[in-house]
Amino acid sequence: MRERLAALDAFRGLTIAGMLLVNNPGTWSAIYPPLEHAPWHGWTPTDLIFPFFVFIVGITTHLSLESAERRGLAPSSVGLRILKRGLLIILLGLMLQSFPWFPLTRITEVRIPGVLQRIGLCYLATAFFARGRSSRAVVMLVLLLLFGYWGLQTLIPPPGVAHPTIDIPGDTLSAWIDRTVFGSHLWRESRTWDPEGLLSTLPAIGTCLLGLLTGRWLTRDLALPERLNGLFSAGALGMTGGLVWNWCFPINKNLWTSSYVVFTAGMAAVILGVSLWIIDVRGKRRWAGPLISYGLNPITAFIGSGAMARVLGMIQVPSGGETISLQQAIYRAGFASWLDPRNASLGFAIAFVVLWYGILRVMEKRGVIWRV
Repeated sequence: MRERLAALDAFRGLTIAGMLLVNNPGTWSAIYPPLEHAPWHGWTPTDLIFPFFVFIVGITTHLSLESAERRGLAPSSVGLRILKRGLLIILLGLMLQSFPWFPLTRITEVRIPGVLQRIGLCYLATAFFARGRSSRAVVMLVLLLLFGYWGLQTLIPPPGVAHPTIDIPGDTLSAWIDRTVFGSHLWRESRTWDPEGLLSTLPAIGTCLLGLLTGRWLTRDLALPERLNGLFSAGALGMTGGLVWNWCFPINKNLWTSSYVVFTAGMAAVILGVSLWIIDVRGKRRWAGPLISYGLNPITAFIGSGAMARVLGMIQVPSGGETISLQQAIYRAGFASWLDPRNASLGFAIAFVVLWYGILRVMEKRGVIWRV
């Protein structure tokens, strides 16, 4: 199982490094299209990163539950650990979004939904439901979530909207629920809807459950080639099924549509299968070293890089008769001074990823691994 975990760490590291790359350009006004999210319907490589991580959370949830079962931990003890971990992830998300916690409005006006908040909710739902339940029961819940969400979004219009729609962001049922529950504590770019809102968390739980089923498959007592064949086959079917479903329920990251769940889970299975084949079957592990470093400390990388980016954006420095952020000063002097805008922006993002690889590598060498 050690080699499979190494491949899983590499895949998880790839998603975290990808998050840092797309979240930290030198300037948001000059970005290569693949590093941007799709405006609404459709997808780009950037739209694969978050569901990949949620999928991995599902796999590691199974590994954690299996480990607890092997050690004979009491169900109440396991349940308490699940609850504490899930709530801690949510709390960390809220703390990151309100960082540096001054002025006080950063707390009182904080965006309540968020990436870590969604991960925490998906983990809680997946871990509590899957404990002691068969894979068939998990599949049934996934189907209920995906088809139920499809029906909710396409058949039920929110108050004030004549017909149900998923084409206008602020007129969707999920947008109305988010405004009703959270008020103004939503994504600051819209204030009328949130990409990590309540209703769209339901299909995201489906993504996590599909990851859990993948974890169960990978830990079955079968030869590795047989497990890989099953993983590739399921992944190909998922990608195809998602693209077919896209014809009537478009792939959409912001709504986390059911077609998006099936498509991205399928692609995640294929990429994980490739990682396992390269690392386990072919024994090629050296190339994955930087990714494994990221994968060993994913929460540290996500929270630490987010806080660092916030600090770099807040510190003001003089430059050419004006005052700009330290981030912009570094970008202009180190990259924009000799590269065209898109390459300069990408260069800054790559440097940010490399910097954090150095930090994580030092932590790894010293045996510092922070697990939530």
